[in-house]
Amino acid sequence: MTTDEKYMQLALDLAASAKGNTNPNPLVGAVIVKDGVIVGTGLHRKAGEPHAEVHAFRMAGEHAKGATLYVTLEPCSHFGKTPPCANLVKDSAVSRVVVAMQDPNPTVAGRGIQLLREAGIEVEVGVLEAQARRLNERFIHNMLTKRPFIISKYAMTLDGKIAAHTGHSKWVTGEAAREDVHRIRHEVDGILVGVGTVLADNPSLTTRLKEDYGKNPVRIIMDSSLRTPAHANVLNVEEAKTIIVCSEDASSEKIATIKEKGITVMPVRSDEEGLMIDDMLEKLYQHGITDILVEGGSTVNSSFLQQGAINKYMIYIAPKVLGGRLSLTPIAGQNPSTMDEAWDVEFSSFEQVGQDLRIIAYPKKGEEK
Repeated sequence: MTTDEKYMQLALDLAASAKGNTNPNPLVGAVIVKDGVIVGTGLHRKAGEPHAEVHAFRMAGEHAKGATLYVTLEPCSHFGKTPPCANLVKDSAVSRVVVAMQDPNPTVAGRGIQLLREAGIEVEVGVLEAQARRLNERFIHNMLTKRPFIISKYAMTLDGKIAAHTGHSKWVTGEAAREDVHRIRHEVDGILVGVGTVLADNPSLTTRLKEDYGKNPVRIIMDSSLRTPAHANVLNVEEAKTIIVCSEDASSEKIATIKEKGITVMPVRSDEEGLMIDDMLEKLYQHGITDILVEGGSTVNSSFLQQGAINKYMIYIAPKVLGGRLSLTPIAGQNPSTMDEAWDVEFSSFEQVGQDLRIIAYPKKGEEK
């Protein structure tokens, strides 16, 4: 690892520590180094608060003059809730800036870098870029598509079963894996299931961590004809907000009754296959949902797969073999005739979590929207 990579890795680690708190903004870390000594560090802690560079320069003070700034994302060049960081960097008298990646927003990408270079500051771009892009995969997807980033999560046995033929599924995985899922819930804006899961399990879909911290994501229920029962835990909005997505043809009386409970009802277009995923995602993004953990059953998973809407797979495999032709599998839908119809993915990581194995995978390019 080169010197630049060492300090950039520190900046990436700082950025990652704010996961779950910066949406819709990116995760950003900054490190200022002078004569081989770290004189300032910072990260973007929360949306609406000062950016990483601001914290780093406040710490560095006069030591920033002639120093090198390492930052995981191109300093912003536009006014938002805070002033542009590129101007702050330009006025700081640093002699060099090392950037992991350009801003993915097509309308502003490269402007901050250009501003710094025009001011006579040496700028290097692309140090640990792959790691930076992975860290901000949600933000990049948001900027390019104006849709939420979709994580398909499910737990299954070694032989690919998520439940017995009766629907019983508690518990496929062990406690450590379930704790890991709650950590992911803390990091996302929304958690989505179908009404079938609500009817079968009556889940709360909240974040429950041993450390007793963590935000509750917005609960999103796909329920075409509004079958969610009045006693369902997801209709209790004291702990978390709930959005019920239904068909545009759903009963206006049912919609009014649900809205009285403080629930947001979001009608979307539908076809013979059910609710149209892209229409739903467009409206959810407009509602402020930037990423979603899909924890639905096999029917919901199939809908997202068939419409090319999955951006990331998070799969937990338990050291169990269930068997049974009628046992449930993670993804339903039509029966393919040949292996040529399979959706190709690329494995990213394998990690043992307690007794279980967690696999992270991504659709191969061209197999997602």
